[in-house]
Amino acid sequence: MTSNPYKSFSLVTAILLASTGIALWHFTNIHPLWIYLISISLITFLFYGYDKFQARNNRQRIPEMILHLLALIGGSPGALLGQVLFRHKTKKYRFLIVFVMIMILQAIVIVVWMSWNQ
Repeated sequence: MTSNPYKSFSLVTAILLASTGIALWHFTNIHPLWIYLISISLITFLFYGYDKFQARNNRQRIPEMILHLLALIGGSPGALLGQVLFRHKTKKYRFLIVFVMIMILQAIVIVVWMSWNQ
């Protein structure tokens, strides 16, 4: 990776998101919004697993801001699954507070969106 982990992980995210999205678009008949949400959740889950692996081996970690941004842009299901399955980021209360705030914000957005589209 380059010296700037934000650029590196952003590039990896964009490449994985595009390739996963294209594969799902080509091989399934899923609505594009669901393709995006599945793709970003899968990528977020994989990033949590990679970060846990890096933490165990004392290597360069994924910045917490990247993990939060992935959750914020739709990857919160993958983040939650990654936290549970990898037992990762479950004891850092500051991290968990931000994550819970992201999930509350997303729940509010979903409720508002659903109320407008009735």
